[in-house]
Amino acid sequence: MEKGMNIRWVVTATAAAALMATTAPALIAQNQPNRREEERRRQAEQREAQAVVKIVDAVAAGKEPAPADIPVSWVEHYFVKGIEGTSYIPYTLSIDRSTMARPNAALYVRAVDRNAPPPPPPAPPSPDEQPDPRRRPPAPEYPWEDIQIGEVGADGSLSRAMQLKPGEYDLFIVVKEIAGEGRNQPPPKMGLLRRTISVRDLWAPELIISTPIFASSVEPLATPLSTEDQRANPFTFGGSLKVVPAPGARFKSGGEMQMLFWIYGTQHNNGVPDLTIDYNFHTKTADGEKFFNKTQPQAVNASTLPPGFSMTAGHQVLGFLGIPLKSFPAGDYRVEFKITDTLSGKTLTENATFTVES
Repeated sequence: MEKGMNIRWVVTATAAAALMATTAPALIAQNQPNRREEERRRQAEQREAQAVVKIVDAVAAGKEPAPADIPVSWVEHYFVKGIEGTSYIPYTLSIDRSTMARPNAALYVRAVDRNAPPPPPPAPPSPDEQPDPRRRPPAPEYPWEDIQIGEVGADGSLSRAMQLKPGEYDLFIVVKEIAGEGRNQPPPKMGLLRRTISVRDLWAPELIISTPIFASSVEPLATPLSTEDQRANPFTFGGSLKVVPAPGARFKSGGEMQMLFWIYGTQHNNGVPDLTIDYNFHTKTADGEKFFNKTQPQAVNASTLPPGFSMTAGHQVLGFLGIPLKSFPAGDYRVEFKITDTLSGKTLTENATFTVES
């Protein structure tokens, strides 16, 4: 049995993503200039927004190829219970920063429901109605659409989040350089990533968990984030629990493996659940797998949860495991964890993999 296991329980609100904007696109204001400069900035951002929307419209309709001046790739994503039947989906992109002449860029994300019926044709005008050439058809609505303008870091890693209901979606993600000022500027570079995402239903009436997150660090924040800061830091949950995902679920030997996940669909007694979690570790070998070790069962009940914890008040159960890796040889591992709901008698077994490096 591994010694020195560190267990922490954290209370989070059901609206884990309540600080995220949910529908309308928004542009980030980076300063507060005078009124003339503010209007100039607003118009420039509007032009950037129109440009990225236009390119996605053209690519989605098959009228233009996807721009590829800036390579953009999808790194990872997670599903956590959101609000009003949605999943909160923090994700990370990798942007080839070396291809960009300027660090400032517009990021446009659109999710299209793959199973949505086509929009109905516009109603024919009445015989007495005069056509109005200025009238435009209503803009289409998407399950998720978001525009942000900011700076891409030197490492090209960019994390944001979206909220979607269960289903299958086509994602269109555009990264576009901000156009340079002055004449004879080279055309801004763009990159478009298109991928499909299947969103899990975390609201089903059954024992289920969020996507497990392997973390480099998990720390509570003394002050909840503002709406704007939350958008730029999507791995902060409930506005006050900051998680730094471990890239590729890779950890150094002698360090600590941290894993967390939220547990949904549990029974409770006056708002307090009664769960047991068993963790078993298996190491991968050339011949397959073999058992490595296990932890003592974790109890999640009135004696281990924080005072005042109540599922009826909207609190969620967060499973957390911190394991020192000094006895783990370098290699690939699978952790199997079995959750037992004592009150309902239901069990759930899940698996996750991680790597220990020397």
